[in-house]
Amino acid sequence: MPSAKRTAAPRTRKRRRPADAGPVKRRAASLHAPAGRDARIASALLEWFAGAKRPLPWRASYDPYAVWISEMMLQQTQVETVLPYYRRWMERFPTLADVARAPLESVLKAWEGLGYYSRARNLHRAAQALVESHRGRIPNRLEALLALPGIGPYSAGAIASIAFNRAAPSVDGNVSRVLARLLGLDCDVRRPAGRAAVWSGAERLLSAALAQGGRPRDFNEGLMELGALICRPRAPQCPLCPWRTHCRARKLGAAEAFPRRPARKARPIRRGVMLLAQRPAQPAGSAWLVRRRPPSGIWGGLWEFPWIEHSAGDGCAAGLCAALLTQAGQSTGAASPTPLGHISHGLTHFQLELDCLFMKLDGRPSLQEEPHCPTRWVTPAELATLPMARISRKALALLTSG
Repeated sequence: MPSAKRTAAPRTRKRRRPADAGPVKRRAASLHAPAGRDARIASALLEWFAGAKRPLPWRASYDPYAVWISEMMLQQTQVETVLPYYRRWMERFPTLADVARAPLESVLKAWEGLGYYSRARNLHRAAQALVESHRGRIPNRLEALLALPGIGPYSAGAIASIAFNRAAPSVDGNVSRVLARLLGLDCDVRRPAGRAAVWSGAERLLSAALAQGGRPRDFNEGLMELGALICRPRAPQCPLCPWRTHCRARKLGAAEAFPRRPARKARPIRRGVMLLAQRPAQPAGSAWLVRRRPPSGIWGGLWEFPWIEHSAGDGCAAGLCAALLTQAGQSTGAASPTPLGHISHGLTHFQLELDCLFMKLDGRPSLQEEPHCPTRWVTPAELATLPMARISRKALALLTSG
């Protein structure tokens, strides 16, 4: 499994080609390379992977459930990040049936910190569908895998080939980068024409590997491992690559120029205020005001401290704090907020900048429940058990560290 993210390589500044790289656009490789060359390329990869294969926990048995969980976690996330989450997950949910039986909130809590929470929601739905329609077993056919929530062509090919040794190509961001460099594809591999070229190359090389007695599992994992360890987005280790004598991009002296990527667009900045409201100690102890996000969308189903967006310079902190409390069905009374600090949180499509406030409320204010965004008071012990968006944990850390 790769240690890089399971989608396209991280966005970087537009890379300049070396002066001696030549007119890359006019020297793109043909996809129709001789069959003998395909065989040598496939053989070199299989031989390299046999010695470079990392002892990752899901590789111990290639149990389909273990492979499925690892693939879901590794989408857009590095292996080093995933490993502790994977181990805790397997302790909490040893079987697929355990996932299906668990409340969604427990699944989200186990996923907390991995991000892209739609993966966890889809995993939960898929587990329930598998229990209902497949007797709790993960299917080995691509069509059946593609019918499950959260599984696309890449994931289906990875599960079918790695768990079941089925002859199915599997192309993620790492593999796209590796093949774009190998074949010298001067195109954006995220667009239809580029994706088709990469998948065609993967299918052809997989066929060459199988013709030599190679296993689909080893070929696909080898491709992923090559992208993770050697053919990295930046500073690829070309002298160590098993494909160094075959790679078109290396021959052009421009490995980092492939695959071509459009100019990076600056992420818009969205600003807001988050409120950490605490009521005084009651017989049950002190409590925090939290709300649950809608079931879909960003951080769907997770709990958070209330926050609202605003334009820079919109009102004073007290006014924004009052708006937050009104939104949560509270009355501020005579309380005034205390600034805690500022937190930044990068998301895929925007950067979120929040000013955090702390307020102690008088009495035991009642709650005005909203069906799509429920609000409640929770004790510190309960707060620790709730699945929360990381941005709320960051805000809490401001208070505890101060």
